[in-house]
Amino acid sequence: MRRPAVIFFILVIMALTGCAGNNAKAYPEPVNLTVAAAASLKDAAEEIRTVYAAKNPEVKITYNFSSSGTLQKQIEEGAPADLFISAGKSQMDALSRKGLIIETSRVDLLGNELVLIAGREAIITGFEDLAVPGVSRISIGTPETVPAGGYAKEVLTNISLWDKLQPKLVLAKDVRQVLTYVETGNVDAGLVYRSDAVSGREVKIVAAAPAGSHKPVVYPMAVIKNTGNKNASEEFAAFLSGREAATVFEKYGFKTIKK
Repeated sequence: MRRPAVIFFILVIMALTGCAGNNAKAYPEPVNLTVAAAASLKDAAEEIRTVYAAKNPEVKITYNFSSSGTLQKQIEEGAPADLFISAGKSQMDALSRKGLIIETSRVDLLGNELVLIAGREAIITGFEDLAVPGVSRISIGTPETVPAGGYAKEVLTNISLWDKLQPKLVLAKDVRQVLTYVETGNVDAGLVYRSDAVSGREVKIVAAAPAGSHKPVVYPMAVIKNTGNKNASEEFAAFLSGREAATVFEKYGFKTIKK
């Protein structure tokens, strides 16, 4: 083979291998990732999955949406999960104490805001109206397992309404169930995250929780220690922490946390 032909052949091979190196993942076969995510993340997370799949077709992401407390217990009991995104720090802390997460992967991903919502035609104008006789049913997440419910209890306690409202409270299994109760008129009002209110139908935000009435809402994220897909999990976590995912999260009412 003449020298020019040899050089041309080498350049072609280099170009082809270079392209492969830039676009192909180091996965010998398709990867299935299971992401345990707080229920309030549902709409944003599903859009992000579509965006990620377009660039990473070899990675299939399956979500397990539930209350953070329920997901924590499932992971503790050995349920399959590669990545956990909680709506509260206490659930992630519990897994950390048991050595179930990769500590170096843990980051605070998002923030949120707790708001009081009611039906669009409701006459409720603020938290003080929750105590009036005309308001008979108010929904919050179960405080022991639903972070939004824990924040709601803090708020109602700090504004001296918790004890007064006990007979009216309807506890929900997660924050999305609270939203559904308000949407369907099964309750007069509910406490949810702003991101849930943004996606709600026929509901309005009556008021935001007063400043300082509850601990900051933070969503921590970490890779589960027994994942069989550590590299893929870390790559997806890195994407969730990036600007492209942040744009989606912000669209749905979340606050991104600058690293």
